[in-house]
Amino acid sequence: MEIYLEAGQKKVAGYSLEWPGWCRLARSGAEVVQTLLDYVPRYRVIAQRAGLNFEPDDLVTIEIAGDSNTDWGVPAIVVPADLEPIDEERARKRVALLRAAWAVMDEVVAASPAELRKGPRGGGRDRDKIASHVIEAERSYARKIGVRHKPFSHDDLSALAAMREEIADVLSRPTDGSPLAPGSWSASYAIRRIAWHVTDHIWEIEDRRQ
Repeated sequence: MEIYLEAGQKKVAGYSLEWPGWCRLARSGAEVVQTLLDYVPRYRVIAQRAGLNFEPDDLVTIEIAGDSNTDWGVPAIVVPADLEPIDEERARKRVALLRAAWAVMDEVVAASPAELRKGPRGGGRDRDKIASHVIEAERSYARKIGVRHKPFSHDDLSALAAMREEIADVLSRPTDGSPLAPGSWSASYAIRRIAWHVTDHIWEIEDRRQ
């Protein structure tokens, strides 16, 4: 399995294109690979929810240069593989993982206290602000694939469901790898960027409610 190591100035983001959302940040390539392996059981929850078997082995690392966003954990670089064609089967697999991440996110938010444990310096958003942040970021990301929605509250479930269905519909289609809107993102990059953000905040809430 190919793992991309996107190197910023201070940190390295590691991720898989085939398993969107399985992404971590560390201080070095070796450390981020180990962190990804440490998170296999947690990502497996999402994979199993999607009806998929997640047992990564024989990792092959591909090193690429990141940018200023990489140090913040963002998988920011569009790699050549993001511009390759995606058939219907692969598109549906990736969307199944994104849908699973959405479902787990909703459950984690519902099961978590409104006030989360603060960081060592007293920082960090509470539950509802994280939920709103994820949805607003997703609304912004959606524009990158031609899906546009007006702002809405995180507890407006009908608006959230409608936006997610449009995103899933677009990303479920086979593609030749080109951007889905002028000057925008390919399907491969869009789905891993969206899934990364959802999954990252799932794990943040879980860690900070303990």
